[in-house]
Amino acid sequence: MDTPAPPVSNVPEYAVSEIAGAVRRTLEGAFGRVRVRGEITECKRYPSGHIYLSLKDENAKLEAVVWKTAVSRLSVQPENGVEVIATGKITTYADRSKYQLVIDRLDYAGEGALLARIETLRKKLLDEGLFAEARKRALPMLPLVVGVVTSEAGAVIQDIRTTILRRFPRRILLWPVPVQGNGAAEKIAAAIEGFGRLPLDGPIPRPDVLIVARGGGSLEDLMAFNEEIVVRAVAACPIPLISAVGHETDTTLIDFASDRRAPTPTAAAEMAVPARADLLADLSQREARLRGAALRVVRDRQRALLLLERRLPDIPARVLDLRRRLDEAEESLPGALVRFVQLRREALAPLAVPHPREGIAARRHALALLDGKRLSLFAREVQKRRAARALAAFSAAPVSALLREKSARLAGLAARLEAGSYQSVLARGFALVRDAEGQPLTRAASVAPGAKLSLAFADGAVAATAEGEAPKRARKPTPPPQESLL
Repeated sequence: MDTPAPPVSNVPEYAVSEIAGAVRRTLEGAFGRVRVRGEITECKRYPSGHIYLSLKDENAKLEAVVWKTAVSRLSVQPENGVEVIATGKITTYADRSKYQLVIDRLDYAGEGALLARIETLRKKLLDEGLFAEARKRALPMLPLVVGVVTSEAGAVIQDIRTTILRRFPRRILLWPVPVQGNGAAEKIAAAIEGFGRLPLDGPIPRPDVLIVARGGGSLEDLMAFNEEIVVRAVAACPIPLISAVGHETDTTLIDFASDRRAPTPTAAAEMAVPARADLLADLSQREARLRGAALRVVRDRQRALLLLERRLPDIPARVLDLRRRLDEAEESLPGALVRFVQLRREALAPLAVPHPREGIAARRHALALLDGKRLSLFAREVQKRRAARALAAFSAAPVSALLREKSARLAGLAARLEAGSYQSVLARGFALVRDAEGQPLTRAASVAPGAKLSLAFADGAVAATAEGEAPKRARKPTPPPQESLL
């Protein structure tokens, strides 16, 4: 049976790649270069250097990519949550049938987004303490070297040089940097850190004060001075720093981290160095005040000396008086010495001073007495030694026999004493009765009914109470009457 032929259609056939190419040409031809406003989300930087992200609003989301060749030219680094205006072209990704925006420029979407980002960073750095007043340092009164971080082509450096030359000529070190555009923040931070790393005694002197300056501009132009890297470099700088960015009404984040804020670069130069004329006038005024104070002190001291001089005695008269008294004492000195010796002799006359011979005789008598005591002690010691030898020679046998005899006699007496003791009587079954006062009771008649008694046995004592009536005392027999003998 023959196979039927397929139906013929007027719809042309396309390959997948042909459709993908046609769609890509259509998109790129219809839109070309576009500017898209949206909030960055799903931002991710890959090791290859490309950045993939999405732009979204309340109704849709558009995928986008920043190739690594364009990343270095971006003036705004993409971050999640930042509203931006992305400039690029719409193209397709045929492998996944997606379309995306290839970004080659990023800008903040108006001042509102910029201010919100700046405020978020300000709160973060404020919580870290980078804006604390305790971190602020005083500026040197008269610096030898002034460092300046600004553009070398602008009018700012000329204003600073002119102001310093007019007020007090000082040496100026300029570190030229771009003050806006891509990479400006990194170069400004590097300049500040570079000044801080200069050695104190190196070939290039380290500045005593640092000025970071820029002329006025829009908020986008001043964004380099609102970057976190610049603010942290200012806070970590070991040199006192003055910020002078923009006009008086412009405020950047480095103004909060710097030691002093100047409204203009010219004002920053005036803060950095004093006016020589003002210093000379101040010195003249201080000199006049010091001279006046010194003159007043000298006059006060002169008046005090005059008062003291009046109170001092007449020195020549005092010297003459003392000299006269010395002459009088010299004249009376020989007689006084004779009188002194006479008084000492009279004082010694009543004292009885024994003759040396009497003292010698008394000492000899005392020695004789001591010698007699020595001989007596020696004789007694000899007798003790002789008695000890006689006792040692005495036999121990009679003494042992005498001890045995005395021990046997003592044992017999102890047995007799034990037999007569009332304890042995108690041991044979008897009891000792005592009254409440502990007195022994030997008669039943002396015990009243209800009396408290103590019965002592051989192994202890017990308490008892008397019962019954007290026994009657036996009467003595009455002798018969004697008959009268009459």
